[in-house]
Amino acid sequence: MSVTIDTIRAAAAVIKGKALRTPCIPSSVLSERCGADVVLKLENLQHTGSFKLRGALNKLSALDREKKKAGVVAASAGNHAQGVAYVARSCGIPATIVMPLGTPFTKITRTEALGAKVIFHGETLAEADEKAARLPGEHIHPYDDETIIAGQGTIGLEMLEDHPDLDALIVPVGGGGLISGIAVAARAIKPGIEIFGVQAAAYPSMACALRGEKLSGGGPTVAEGIAVKYPGKITRPIVETLVADIFLADEQALERAVQTLVMEQRIVVEGAGAAPLAALAGNRKRFAGKKVGLVVSGGNIDSSVLASILMRGLVRDGRLVSIRVEITDTPGLLSKVSGLIGDLGGNIVEVRHQRLFQDIPVKMTEVDLVVETMGVKHVRHLMAQLNDAGLPSRLLSNTSDDEPG
Repeated sequence: MSVTIDTIRAAAAVIKGKALRTPCIPSSVLSERCGADVVLKLENLQHTGSFKLRGALNKLSALDREKKKAGVVAASAGNHAQGVAYVARSCGIPATIVMPLGTPFTKITRTEALGAKVIFHGETLAEADEKAARLPGEHIHPYDDETIIAGQGTIGLEMLEDHPDLDALIVPVGGGGLISGIAVAARAIKPGIEIFGVQAAAYPSMACALRGEKLSGGGPTVAEGIAVKYPGKITRPIVETLVADIFLADEQALERAVQTLVMEQRIVVEGAGAAPLAALAGNRKRFAGKKVGLVVSGGNIDSSVLASILMRGLVRDGRLVSIRVEITDTPGLLSKVSGLIGDLGGNIVEVRHQRLFQDIPVKMTEVDLVVETMGVKHVRHLMAQLNDAGLPSRLLSNTSDDEPG
């Protein structure tokens, strides 16, 4: 194996003082939730908001003078782009980044702010990378590069220095560069430690490859940082040798993990960074009683996406509901409805009062209210009281009258 504990230790020396030695903190709230002793490696606090800086520092530092002068080119959905752009600017190296169409706006603007030229090409990272490989300059691959892998592997060194008693690590997987480096480092230091990967269910490329299944996947995902259609040629054999299993997390699980880290841990993460928590939450029995390290790989989430996830989470948990109430079209009844909801502890944040376009008698009307509540039990109580008061009501949701949550 060309990536070794020695090359990773050499990378640690290269990036020392340039990349942050991010904290690896215990989480009592996640430990209680998941039934394991959980620690979080907070790469979302890195200079560029992602672990990618480590590999970029190691790679660009190894270029000779002529290659630095000619410039570098990379393909990325955002985090690799920012890592390369950050290091290139600090070293005076021209940088061009090819991004797939649909890359989150926040990652585009941050990359441009770091001085890189941004080109858009293709729907996927693979298509963007094909374009990048044809451009002049040194091609900096996001994961299929031994020097990049060694740089990412420094995370494994740090985690086991901080917590040598770790039983398992869960790492996000796109092309496999991050988990390959971490697995080499961790297994060299502690051979008995188990390494697990997690991919977005929409992009199960590495999992399919390891299981001998036909590669599949595509479409939108909140974890665009690991939306990779094909596993790396260098990374795949490393993962096959050192990784115990790769879990798949669906979109709802990824959203919940982002929401949990923000609301419970007060940590802002992107979908890929939340994937290890989604895997742990979905496999509690497998990790029960073990000390588990989760690699929070990045925090570069678009603010509009984060806002949507948090609001959808409130709806999913029954803390924000839409209620339709049927009343006679007479003065005072809307006040009665709002008064009852208020007396029961609900907070009305939106009212839509329509007399037209409703399939009800002309002297009746339906009122749609968006109400903040304390959760599912509170919603059930509120609905029961409205109906007992002679105000026929029902919840509006994708599943008709189903209860929230």
